[in-house]
Amino acid sequence: MSKPKGQGYDQRLWGGRFASGPSEDTLAFTTSIGIDWRLWRADIEASIAHAQMLGEQNIISKPESSTLIQGLREVAKDFEEQMSKGQWPFPPHAEDVHSVIELRLRDKVGAVAGKLHTARSRNDQVVTAFRLTLLGECKALREEVRDLQRVLLQRAEAELETWLPGLTHIQHAQPVSLAHHLLAYFWMLDRDHSRFTDWDQSTRVNPLGSAALAGTSFPIDRQSTSRALGFHRPSENSLDAVADRDFAIEFVSNLSLVALHLSRLAEELTYWSAPEFGFVELHDEVTTGSSIMPQKKNPDVAELIRGRTGRALGAWIQLATMMKALPLAYNRDQQEDKEPVFYALDSVRASLRLSSRMVQDADFKRDRMAKALLGDFSNATDLADSLAKQGLPFREAHEVAGHVVRWCLENKRALETLTLGELQGLDPRFDEATRQALQHDQVARARTSEGGTAPQAVRVQIEKAQAALKTNSP
Repeated sequence: MSKPKGQGYDQRLWGGRFASGPSEDTLAFTTSIGIDWRLWRADIEASIAHAQMLGEQNIISKPESSTLIQGLREVAKDFEEQMSKGQWPFPPHAEDVHSVIELRLRDKVGAVAGKLHTARSRNDQVVTAFRLTLLGECKALREEVRDLQRVLLQRAEAELETWLPGLTHIQHAQPVSLAHHLLAYFWMLDRDHSRFTDWDQSTRVNPLGSAALAGTSFPIDRQSTSRALGFHRPSENSLDAVADRDFAIEFVSNLSLVALHLSRLAEELTYWSAPEFGFVELHDEVTTGSSIMPQKKNPDVAELIRGRTGRALGAWIQLATMMKALPLAYNRDQQEDKEPVFYALDSVRASLRLSSRMVQDADFKRDRMAKALLGDFSNATDLADSLAKQGLPFREAHEVAGHVVRWCLENKRALETLTLGELQGLDPRFDEATRQALQHDQVARARTSEGGTAPQAVRVQIEKAQAALKTNSP
């Protein structure tokens, strides 16, 4: 069933060549207002810059330019006021946010509103607003990454001599400090922050002025709008500018890495909170209970952070699949670019905030961590190292240490409890320094290499982390 042209916000901006309007099903299928309303600030910002440039270039008169700018500011104010009162300014049947703004502008200033679209298309208009919106979101996201880094650093500074098993293959490997362990996540997030900083710089390319795909015959000044909107330069090719969504795919790729890092942290907090580990108790505010088992304290927030990693990964796949075979230039497929980006963004930002809360309020159980080291043979490497330091090839030293570990297992002894006599009975080259070096805290303290887990090395790492927080700030 065809739908006749409507009035007000139901009116399309493109209906002149059509005898009738789209069907109800088509309208419902093609509208994007439910997602792209989030572009409204950026769209108005870009429209103001465009109107200013049109007046400066005498493409429209300066009074018309001033009228458009004032009208756009009034529309923005109206939106702010409505939303502050809980009123939704974006009609659900509207085609998109850009048409809503133009029609609201027409209410404010009359027919001159139609001159705003001179020398631009919705193609360059949309991608400009999308870039600007994500640039703003990126700034907030980077600060939330920094917030979690600050929390990790703060907790690490108090745990320089809290020892726990460091694992490989989920097996006890060598003792490390809790500070060292927490800082590993700090540096993962620091790479994430750097990636978003680089993304910010590469995304500041202005598509506005590319029009539909071929540029425009009007004497526009793209340098002017670039300066006004905080872009570094205009795009070089109008076809590429309106068809490009690399910036969105890269943004989601960066989000995916943040989500992966948060998932790894959440995974460790989840199993550390199990009674078999008992390394941490998560705060009541980030845990839930059971409807049937009254004793339960479930790490649900950590589990959900882990589970929601798929949102960012799925968004990347969705965007890449959408773009993989599109011919130049713009295609309506690209309307589907915003939903996965915002879906992933909202999930990752919430996960960052809750990760900060989990780590900040986590009750780390130092005694349980220390107890887990006893008799775990994570000091065996130092047994081999003691022989290697005497000149024995490490492979031979490794073989000797392995025999000592097997003897301990057969005799139900912990390596660190062996007397000097017992050690020398197994190999006469062992000495008192070897015996003392087998204590787990000494094993960790000996790792003084740059980036190692010894307290003196971790203090250097903390200084570097403090310096990193001061660089590449949003």
